[in-house]
Amino acid sequence: MTVLVDVPMWPAHGRLWAHLVSDASLEELHAFAERADLPPRSFDLDHYDVPEERIPALTALGAQSVSAHELTRRLIASGLRIRSRDR
Repeated sequence: MTVLVDVPMWPAHGRLWAHLVSDASLEELHAFAERADLPPRSFDLDHYDVPEERIPALTALGAQSVSAHELTRRLIASGLRIRSRDR
């Protein structure tokens, strides 16, 4: 079981954002997000949106830094991915 964070590349609100996911379960993801003090409102069905400046703290807590492609591949493989058209 691994929590993953991708490269921040999505601009919004004057900053870049990344995604935080679990490759095993939403329970693992929510528990990690709680330890990282991420607000519940940053959860978006299968991931948390995280601002670029939070990534060092997330990796210090154990999140694995991966490319956006790798994050998506592993999220799909986990069965947790919610497709855009289903949002």
